[in-house]
Amino acid sequence: MNSDSIDYRILELIKKDSNISNNEISKIIGVPENEIAARIRNFSDTRPKILIVDDEMDSLLPLKRSLERENYKVVEAYNGQEGLRKAAAEIPDIILLDLMMPGMDGYEVCNRLKKETALKNTQIIMLTAKDEVGDKVRGLDLGADDYVTKPFNLSELKARIKTALRRTRNL
Repeated sequence: MNSDSIDYRILELIKKDSNISNNEISKIIGVPENEIAARIRNFSDTRPKILIVDDEMDSLLPLKRSLERENYKVVEAYNGQEGLRKAAAEIPDIILLDLMMPGMDGYEVCNRLKKETALKNTQIIMLTAKDEVGDKVRGLDLGADDYVTKPFNLSELKARIKTALRRTRNL
């Protein structure tokens, strides 16, 4: 069962019985109770959601804190595989995607994300130290919506995030 159908089933069960417990929903749908609780919390959180996929904690955590201060809901993933899983589960408005990660690089993650029906319109901003024109073109050709080189100016990145959200009418 995909993420959208799980959410749909949860909402349908709640519409039928507003007093239904998370435990009952969990048993009916076959999804762990803690995931049901998290999904229900997300229904009422209308903040724009940003997924940061970066294997470098030194980069990820300060960026996460800064974006949370701007009232974004921020989810993090520390490698490409985890990024794909969290993107499918969370359906973020924007993905900040590092290119150079062990295992699956950002190019492959971007390529896979753009093939997913639920994620194909999600804005992807690539964040990387690779600043060659060929690297930028490759990322954009794979479906990235923007490309920012590290080290980046935080104010500029925040402006690019706001612009991306305006494009998708989520701000």
